[in-house]
This record gives sequence, structure tokens and C-alpha cells, in this order.
Amino acid sequence: MANTTGLIFLGPPGAGKGTQASLLAKFYSIPHISTGEILRGAITEQTPLGQQAQSYMDKGELVPDSLILELVKERLGQPDAEKGWILDGFPRTVPQAVFLDKLLEEQNHTSERVLNLDVPDEVILERLLQRGRKDDTEETIRRRLEVYREQTAPLIEYYRDRGTLHYIDGNRSPEEVTEALKAAIAL
Repeated sequence: MANTTGLIFLGPPGAGKGTQASLLAKFYSIPHISTGEILRGAITEQTPLGQQAQSYMDKGELVPDSLILELVKERLGQPDAEKGWILDGFPRTVPQAVFLDKLLEEQNHTSERVLNLDVPDEVILERLLQRGRKDDTEETIRRRLEVYREQTAPLIEYYRDRGTLHYIDGNRSPEEVTEALKAAIAL
């Protein structure tokens, strides 16, 4: 890996992003950063940003993008992220990606790779239904996939145009996917 390598994991729900990000974070000794975890951590620690986020959540509102972006900025500035990091679940939109690009430039990160775990919808449907969660019905899973594709299609195009996007066939054993990710990171 380069001096500072940022890895961005894209892929639909159930593609295995979290599993693979955790494995690679251990392998490369870099943090696996998920926006959900950042948010929960900031709230638990009662940081100023965490308190702001809590006030939105207490009202049943979504935490605004601007606040999520500040939390990501704060997290990427921490010492354990100096050598690299894996972002899971962020960015989700092109404006978030543009913000991230500016942030990385400010923080002198030397490279980034965007790894898109590609898994057919039917496989995702099967995986998520096997989890057995109450909210994982076929209808809700298909809707989540639809929303993901709508939001992420422009993001995939954005990173493809920048030459940082790598497609990874996620419809294989977890070990094979891990090896394919390592190979893409080593390029």
C-alpha cells in the first residue's frame, strides 16, 4: 500500500462490505470506518458533533449531510488513520464524494481506491433473507436495492471517470473475495 491509502468500499446491502472491510482493516492495520459507527461513537462520547447529531435523532429526523461530513472529517484526522483507512457506507452520493476529495487533498492523503463489490440482486436477496431479520422481507430488500442503485449509479460513474474504481466479483467465497480485494489494492 502507498504511504496513505484510503479504501472506499461500495456495494449494495448484503454484498459483504462490512465483513471484507473488517478483514482487510486487520490485515493492513488500518481503521475500518463506517459512518454509522462514527455517529454512534460521537454520540456515546458526547462530542459537540455527537450532541448535534443526537438532537436531530431525538426529533426523529435524519442527521444532515453537513454533520455527517464533519464527523467523517474529524474521524479521518485521527492518528490511527494517518497510514490509511477503509470507508464503508460513505460516500453515498456524488456531493459527498466531492467533499471527500477536497478533504483528502487538505489532509494530504496520497491515494484512494474505490472497490465496488458486485453481487447479483438474486444472490443479495438470498443472503439477506437468510439473516432472518424482521425488516428483511423480499419487498423491503428489493426496495433497498432499488434505492441503492438510484443513489449509487452516479457515484460509480464519478469514480470510474476518475480512474479509481475497481470492480470486484463479490459472488464468490469470502476468502476469494478477500484475495481479489488485496490484488486490486496492490495495483
